[in-house]
Amino acid sequence: MSAAITLAGVSKRFGSAENLALNHVDLEFAAGARTAILGRSGSGKSTLLRIVAGLDEPTAGAVLIGGRDVAGVVPERRGIGMVFQRALLFPHLSVLDNVAFALRAAGRSRSEARHNAQPYLDLVQLGEYSSRSVSSLSGGQQQRVAIARTMAARPSILLLDEPFSALDPALRADMHALLAELRTELPPTMVVVTHDADEAAALAERIVVLADGQVLQHDTVDRIYHRPASLAVAQFMGGRTAIAGVVADGTHRSALGSVVVDADSPDGEGLLVIRQECVQIADSAEFSGVIAHVARKGARREATIACQSAELVADLPPGDTARPGDVVRFRFAPGAASVVPI
Repeated sequence: MSAAITLAGVSKRFGSAENLALNHVDLEFAAGARTAILGRSGSGKSTLLRIVAGLDEPTAGAVLIGGRDVAGVVPERRGIGMVFQRALLFPHLSVLDNVAFALRAAGRSRSEARHNAQPYLDLVQLGEYSSRSVSSLSGGQQQRVAIARTMAARPSILLLDEPFSALDPALRADMHALLAELRTELPPTMVVVTHDADEAAALAERIVVLADGQVLQHDTVDRIYHRPASLAVAQFMGGRTAIAGVVADGTHRSALGSVVVDADSPDGEGLLVIRQECVQIADSAEFSGVIAHVARKGARREATIACQSAELVADLPPGDTARPGDVVRFRFAPGAASVVPI
């Protein structure tokens, strides 16, 4: 079971603060959808989540769940489950009793609550840990228990507020895989808050990019990456190239040369944006430039290529030995170039 979420003109001001934490936000999350709210610290993403959950009240606007205005509805009656950065487990209860807690709170007997909780513990691959103390578990295991506890209440909406930010990269990847597996068993509408673009893409079908309490873009993962609505979105998603030029009849012209862009790109000044992994180094390619700088990015290398007064960034293929001063030829992956306003 899942429910749609609608935010209509939602604003939030804390006390006498000059700036709004959320500024007239309009958003719709379809029932069963997986959406990531992405933004830097202070962007308003956690405030948005807390307003949906009923932990904070909006200063203006309305929140609808399943088409019903939930103004004044207490959090526990909104059909929402929430997972936080910290697991917030009960140290005096066993692992199984932590998962059974919501069922006990709903009036189930201890034996019935435990019986119904065990399958959720099995789902998060901790079935054999049921009698253990939660203090004996690792951080990743504790978050698994927190997710099992939340899902045992069978919420129609699952909210996650940076739940994996304290985990190391390997554990985070495990948790991403776990949530993907749970989707086949339990289908609530899911909204996850994160500041990590890669995590947003791993967990969600759609992404909302927030900045200063305003929605910069709400779109599919692919379009957020490859058809950003603004330079701010392109840069937040890790894009490194923005070349000023002029668009006419679906072609962007700049110091780089002529690049075909979307036919509906408006004529006039615009910034060509293209992701570094979409720049392909090839001897027979149409564009050329001089490598100005090479930087190591983990297992890969990234080159800044100067083309007259324009610069772009490209991922170098494995084994490429290019160095500053080398002349290289390159092309763009089909459909990869996009234009945003200057």
